[in-house]
Amino acid sequence: MKKKVLFVAALFTASFGMAQDLTSKKGETILPEAGDYAIGFDANPFLSYFGNMFNSGANAPFSANFTNANQAIYGKMFTDANNAYRLGLRVGAGSTTTTTLVADASAGASAGDMVEDEAKTSGFNLVLSAGKEMRRGNTRLQGFYGAEAMIALTTSKTENTYGNDIEDLGAGASRVLDSKAGTVFGLGARGFVGVEYFVAPKISVAAEYGWGLMISSTGEGETTTESFDGTDDSTDTAKTGKSSSFGLDTDVSGGSLRVMFHF
Repeated sequence: MKKKVLFVAALFTASFGMAQDLTSKKGETILPEAGDYAIGFDANPFLSYFGNMFNSGANAPFSANFTNANQAIYGKMFTDANNAYRLGLRVGAGSTTTTTLVADASAGASAGDMVEDEAKTSGFNLVLSAGKEMRRGNTRLQGFYGAEAMIALTTSKTENTYGNDIEDLGAGASRVLDSKAGTVFGLGARGFVGVEYFVAPKISVAAEYGWGLMISSTGEGETTTESFDGTDDSTDTAKTGKSSSFGLDTDVSGGSLRVMFHF
């Protein structure tokens, strides 16, 4: 933390004399203009890396991390020098298949014979946020404020396929065929305020805090179970509970520190 403070202080000191000069020596515009786009990254790895230049610490390679906890891509579009639309987007889908070898329980199996059990887990994530940002200031140091809304959706399920017939496992055997988690749906709205300093043409470091509300609902899930009573096998589907939550507070993860690239 001390390294980051020293680095930011050095940036302000080095460019104080040029604070009113809004073009570089090459004639490049310092501040964003109408039609500019911007993309943001978590600033902490950048500040840690460059902060090490002020001491004997090793300059380990830095990574460009997400600016937010929900791993959404974050960007802006400027309609003019003092107004911008903000957008966050995450769309993800994936699956994992795990195969496990188990003993063959069939009547004709020999000792050491194995069969495969397979579990396939899949899921989907959607996060979308949009808002409007207004700015104040005519120098490298600018203030900004605004509001944005967010929608989030998450689903997941697991499907099991077994190598042994359940009758071969004997009376009283029971196992899960598939399980589906309840769909998680969230809505949020927040206001935000922050400061941004342009350390180079179209490159800035910004700190932001927000306050708002979040409503989340988890729907009913279900689990399908297969069982054998010694005579017949059967399947049964049971519902899981559902839940909802509401919160009104400052940003749970605290303020965000971002580095922004405009183009």
